[in-house]
Amino acid sequence: MIGISKLYCGTVEPSDALRYNRDSKRLPSHLLQFSADKKPVVVWNMTKRCNLKCVHCYAHAIDPSVATPDELTTAEGKALIDDLAAFGSPVILFSGGEPLLRDDLVELAKYAKEKGMRAVISTNGTLITKEKAKQLKEVGLSYVGISLDGMEKVNDSFRGHKGAFLEAMEGLKNCREEGIKVGLRFTINKNNVSEIPAVFDLLERENVPRICFYHLVYSGRGSDMVDEDLTPEESRAAVDLIMEKTAELHARGYLAEVLTVDNHCDAPYIYLRLLEENPKRAAEVYELLKMNQGNSTGIGIGCVSWDGSVHADQFWRHHTFGNIRERKFSEIWTDTSDPLMKGLKNRKELLMQNAPKCARCQWVDVCNGNFRVRAEAVSGNVWGDDPACYLTEKEITEIPEALKK
Repeated sequence: MIGISKLYCGTVEPSDALRYNRDSKRLPSHLLQFSADKKPVVVWNMTKRCNLKCVHCYAHAIDPSVATPDELTTAEGKALIDDLAAFGSPVILFSGGEPLLRDDLVELAKYAKEKGMRAVISTNGTLITKEKAKQLKEVGLSYVGISLDGMEKVNDSFRGHKGAFLEAMEGLKNCREEGIKVGLRFTINKNNVSEIPAVFDLLERENVPRICFYHLVYSGRGSDMVDEDLTPEESRAAVDLIMEKTAELHARGYLAEVLTVDNHCDAPYIYLRLLEENPKRAAEVYELLKMNQGNSTGIGIGCVSWDGSVHADQFWRHHTFGNIRERKFSEIWTDTSDPLMKGLKNRKELLMQNAPKCARCQWVDVCNGNFRVRAEAVSGNVWGDDPACYLTEKEITEIPEALKK
């Protein structure tokens, strides 16, 4: 995650993270990306079932009526949480499919909280009734992220369900009325990039404190959307627009948290823009980017599927490191006998050997090679260049004067 509001608008300083010794168990959620220990935030895709049919679903979610006997049981879910808590994972993110289709979601979220973890839900929002929002409030959830890919017409098209937008907005309202921190999740592509200004208006109008803009990842049904991804020039323009809209909000006193996700070349791009606009802030941002360390797949983010399979992140279902029914997550995660796991944890040499653009790039240490699963999807080489990197040759090779000192 790249904090546009944190970095570009100056809402976080390097000293903020240092105050907590960069310990993931002590850091507030908005500083977690700057942790030193990189204990993994774990996404548990607790069901493959979903009531919507999103065109870019990385999980290839299925209809709720389909039986899924391979889902982890409540007891197995609690055993997973026990292990994650003991391992030091600061956050468990309950996702799907649609996690609200699991009858035991509230019970499991409450159990995670009791074990000292932060519990977060990623949902389409359409099933959050007033009663469900009350239950989630009682659990003490840290955050509910609601996916919304544009305004009503565009969102409903993406979600494969007429009425999805209004139902999601009702779920958001129900969360807000209960005092639950809620935010939006927006996946950028050619079909909805023009919706970004309207979504910012919605953010302010509905008093939503957070939004994450996700770059498209070619995984699951998203594998069929490669041609719908933005060109490098369009990506730059989209990130510029997000920065400008965030700055406008902050100038009006609405301090929303705005992040981009799944394209770590956003980090040096923000730094280079700040070098032109605010060199003092650019120096502070560079320190924060070094703390962030770029893409964290297989390091600070992990995934467990509905059947217990462990993946490097939620986009890597075609590669499994093991299953928690056979070994604990903590044991699987620290076992580097698998070449992919070993490579993800220390990938620089592999990038230098396989990714020509990365090999020339001065930003590898703050980007960490960007998204490996996207490189694999396009070229077949997991250590090749990420095609979504939009930095120019000059930007990757010409060292700024500020960094020569």
